[in-house]
Amino acid sequence: MTLSSIHISTPEAATGSLRAPRLLVAAGGTGGHVYPGIAIANALCSLKPDAEAHFVGTRDRMEWDAVPKAGYGIDPVWISGFHRHWTWKNLLFPFKLIVSLLQSLQILRRFRPDAVLCCGGFASGPIGWVAARMGIPLFLQEQNSYPGITTRLLAKHATTVFTAFEEARPWLPDVQVRNVGNPVRTGLNKLDRSEGCARFGLQEDRTTLLIMGGSGGARTIRDAVLANLEELHDRQGLQILWPCGHAYHTDLAAELDPERWPQLRLVPYIDDMAAAYAASDLVVSRAGAISLSELMVTGKPSILIPSPFVAGDHQMRNAEAMTAHGAAQLLPDLQATERLAQVVQEMLADPDTLKTMGDAAQSLSRPDAAKTIAITLLEQINR
Repeated sequence: MTLSSIHISTPEAATGSLRAPRLLVAAGGTGGHVYPGIAIANALCSLKPDAEAHFVGTRDRMEWDAVPKAGYGIDPVWISGFHRHWTWKNLLFPFKLIVSLLQSLQILRRFRPDAVLCCGGFASGPIGWVAARMGIPLFLQEQNSYPGITTRLLAKHATTVFTAFEEARPWLPDVQVRNVGNPVRTGLNKLDRSEGCARFGLQEDRTTLLIMGGSGGARTIRDAVLANLEELHDRQGLQILWPCGHAYHTDLAAELDPERWPQLRLVPYIDDMAAAYAASDLVVSRAGAISLSELMVTGKPSILIPSPFVAGDHQMRNAEAMTAHGAAQLLPDLQATERLAQVVQEMLADPDTLKTMGDAAQSLSRPDAAKTIAITLLEQINR
């Protein structure tokens, strides 16, 4: 008997029930998947205070800490990706897949959701497939301009696929697609420049360059900054805010003497991104979908250095989409070390272009994305 031949009955009370609506969110692996799921769950519970949201993820990834901190329960499934190069770990994949499907069935029967939302990551595949077999309305939220393999495999089963880039639509033929933007954390525009600068000890009358590489730091960006730091730091009127990542902070803090680099603010990580965006005039960043959505919402001009080490080269596609709209400058990963200082200085020398770029970024923003998705979910549940 194969898994595809198993008949799965739909849990009781999915329709016609007067109980509070229940949403199961599958999201994991990276913040780019997890935080949109949390934002949508928050919006749903804000619109419908008696609603219940629950998450599915993997124990060894960041969702296992982030989701409980946001106030939601989470169940694990035993699943991981299939490595493209040979490794003995691939031998475990069929067993993990079978176990994760059975775990998904158990979770769905126990929680009895009215809808399932998959935001990407390993857990989305088994949960989404089993939910579709059970006849539970399935929704997908795709963050990138090039849909991931999980989205492409599950799309034919989905009621709606929510996208953030119009460029994703051609990859999802014969599917109900709504381009609503990426859900981002709230309050990103709550501070003015003076408040943002004060929180990091920056001078309000200096131009601020914000350098972001994500929580991991991004080795290319680290190397590029180090190679260009003297030229950037000594540029008249420039100060640098650099969350370098926990993995690199100890070594960099020992190497970069504050007396030699007085205009550099080196920190491992920034929790208060509203302050960081408020203080910044130009941002250097990878091209992850959520980072780009935050740049849109805050209207910040940026230099994007797409990571080449991601599935489907989706960061390059994201960056190309931003550049096509005049909302960013693309700097290829292999050129970052050689050209970072040059590109930064060229952009800072042209304030009009910076403003135009920031306005273009903000014109692409969808600050109500989480609320829009939550309303659609509630409409489906109430049908």
